[in-house]
Amino acid sequence: MASGKKSRERKRAAAAAPPPVRSKGAPRSRQASPRVLIGAGAAAALIAVVVVLIVVFTGGGSSTPTITQTVGSAAAGLPGATDAETLYKGIPQTGLKLGSPKAPAQMVIYIDLQCPICQNYETTVMPTLVAQYIRTGKVQLEVKPWAFIGPDSTRGQKAMFAAAEQNKAFQFAQVLYDNQATENTGWLTDDMLISIAGSVTGMDVPKLMADRNSSTIAQEVKDVAASAAADKVGGTPTVFIGKTGSKPSRVGVANSVPDLSQTEAARNLALAG
Repeated sequence: MASGKKSRERKRAAAAAPPPVRSKGAPRSRQASPRVLIGAGAAAALIAVVVVLIVVFTGGGSSTPTITQTVGSAAAGLPGATDAETLYKGIPQTGLKLGSPKAPAQMVIYIDLQCPICQNYETTVMPTLVAQYIRTGKVQLEVKPWAFIGPDSTRGQKAMFAAAEQNKAFQFAQVLYDNQATENTGWLTDDMLISIAGSVTGMDVPKLMADRNSSTIAQEVKDVAASAAADKVGGTPTVFIGKTGSKPSRVGVANSVPDLSQTEAARNLALAG
């Protein structure tokens, strides 16, 4: 979720990110291979076993990151933090939903927080949608954090679920996107998560770090994976829009990323329906 300000930091991040692959004039979403999807469950189980072994043999406390800032502040935060605060200030936010529950149209977007194509969509399309449609009560947005690229995806996903418990998921996601590094390089460490959470005004940082490992969030991870399978989502970002109360339809063709005009056309169709 991003503002339209083109800071030097964001320009550097955009330059470092790999460009989207073009197909029939539209950018392709970041795709998950069948092998990745099949192996995700096994990998998660293996990681859980490794964590248990580390706790048993080390006592579990040696690598715990230090949280020096317990309450977040955008003013003292990472690049993009004040932009995030401004963009979402005053908009109703409950869990992973943004905007009025009475909005006549709904939008659902699947994201992977370390996906550079998601970052591009959030930077180029989402600011207009937030300003013109979500803030004005015409559309309610629901985000579904998915994880398929690698371990950083899973860490980001769990942290965003935890931020949602404090109704600050969208600010958290934008700050993360504004400081996103190259995928699968191990950049999203616990220290980085603490810095991101500490950049969201009012965020209870220790609570976020503790909640991300709760049984509630473990179930939410399973639920979004099941939802992605049911919706035949094979990559991110994948966008659905529809009239509130009805099943939303995919925007654009499968495996492609809709641009602003396609997204607005789908929204107009939903409102007219």
